[in-house]
Amino acid sequence: MESELSLSVGQAFVAPERRHHRSSMSVRIPEGQLLRIKGASALISDSTSRNALAKQAGDLSVRGFLTDYFSTPDHWDVKTSATRVLRALNSWCYSQSGQVRGGSYITSCSAMVYQGRLAHLFHMGDTLVFRLRGAEFEQLSRDHVTDLGGYRYPSRALGLDGNIDIDYVELPLKQGDIFLFTTQAVRGTLMPSDYVQLIRQDASDLNAACERLADTAQARAQERGYGGEQFCFQLVRIDHLPEEEKDQPGKLYGDLPVPPELSPGDRLDGLEVLEVLSRNAQSRVYRVREPRLQREMVLKAPSPELSTRNAYLEHFMLQKWVVERVNSPFVAKVMEPSRPRRYLYYMMAYVEGERLSDWVQRHPQASIPQRLDIALQLGKAVQALHRRDLLHQQIHPDNIMIDTHGQVVLTDFSACRLREGDGHKRSRELARELGLTEHSAPEYALDDDVGRRSDQYALASTIYWLLTGEQPYAFAPHQLRSHTDLEQLTYRSARDFNPEVGDELDEALRRALDPQRALRFRRLSEFLYALRNAQGRGRPKRTHHRLWREPVRLWQGLTVVLLLLLTLSWLLR
Repeated sequence: MESELSLSVGQAFVAPERRHHRSSMSVRIPEGQLLRIKGASALISDSTSRNALAKQAGDLSVRGFLTDYFSTPDHWDVKTSATRVLRALNSWCYSQSGQVRGGSYITSCSAMVYQGRLAHLFHMGDTLVFRLRGAEFEQLSRDHVTDLGGYRYPSRALGLDGNIDIDYVELPLKQGDIFLFTTQAVRGTLMPSDYVQLIRQDASDLNAACERLADTAQARAQERGYGGEQFCFQLVRIDHLPEEEKDQPGKLYGDLPVPPELSPGDRLDGLEVLEVLSRNAQSRVYRVREPRLQREMVLKAPSPELSTRNAYLEHFMLQKWVVERVNSPFVAKVMEPSRPRRYLYYMMAYVEGERLSDWVQRHPQASIPQRLDIALQLGKAVQALHRRDLLHQQIHPDNIMIDTHGQVVLTDFSACRLREGDGHKRSRELARELGLTEHSAPEYALDDDVGRRSDQYALASTIYWLLTGEQPYAFAPHQLRSHTDLEQLTYRSARDFNPEVGDELDEALRRALDPQRALRFRRLSEFLYALRNAQGRGRPKRTHHRLWREPVRLWQGLTVVLLLLLTLSWLLR
């Protein structure tokens, strides 16, 4: 279409052994609405020649970005989407590098997104991005390199550290702009005038231009005695720019009105309301039926009185994205209606079953293995969220369904947010706004940093309740007012309420429920492993007296004994 962004692409790759290449590059140009909202993207990555996993690192960074960037929520802008995807890739690469030998998932990477009439450059390491505008040839990226023992290594590269600084540049586009992506291998072979001449020689065929660049660079390298190098070139030309838009793209929540209040028997977009499942200050949840396909679903919509609160509506759109992105049998699935929507809502599969709180009341004689099986299923649901860098923040029995086959399904994502780099301040504020529960970790009440271990606490608290019907502390953590109140949180052994709970299981719960976030299990998988290990063992003998597990009572008893001994010695004088 004339009103859409239009690009042309060319590529060339030269390497002594293609299967051993250490560079990767790609371009994705979507169509229609996705092109208007997310734009097109071009990437190049490059690792060091001494890295045995160079090929894997480069390919993973390029494929991972192109897959995840175009799957981010539609209401996120380009900078937010690309930055969060790159930070997630960096965290994965950094964690994996510590588990392999002889190589690493460290790679330089430059990604450019063309959206509307702007280009957005995201750069890490020493890959090279140039712009040719007319006769002006300009380097847009900065070289981040470290010289060690005569070798130049990329610094600030993807996967090099747990936290990464990403160079970001926003550039206005002009029709005819040509962007060149290449690697450090080309240094010392081509001059700026060479680039301009070789590209302009026949700019209508970008593949041929890339081949000319590669052939010339290879010939120059062989003349200078380093013919073992590899070269890759990627050209992107702006053929047509869209007309300037007054409205910002991606604000889909502004395109659709919030549904009115609904009651059983009402219809919305052909969907018949069967039951009102929930009404609160933020949202409405209905059980609906689609007559044409004869299927029941759950419809969730924002509360009508919040129709002007765009901040909440943006988070509402994120909830839908969460359900779409998380692929797990233990997490509710998103459903698409058979006809176009005229209102703002999303659909989830209807789970025929009951809430965990109701299940516990109906099965008071359920065995410890039965309850632990539910706990482990719930743990898998939370793990599925954490793999997508998501915090749930409201794990409690009323947000957990058990279907007719005994399978656990996590159904509510009102407080779900992506992990952030600011101590999760906005995540904590969202959870507090929606309301803390007796299962919420202490850090939410104390304005401390929250994270995956906060979800671990809520999961462990729910499991403790599932096993005992009680709370682990006499003083509810969400009622804390200051850090000195943490001293009131003395763990109550699960065995005091249910003697069938083994010591190993009790110890796993105690650790996951530690008031200090840093003292809990480092990873959720460690907690789930401890649960599985306890599940496979019989009830161990109780080797410790209750006093030894409750230090306060122990010291009180010792004080009384010492007082009696002191009194006795005084009387015998």
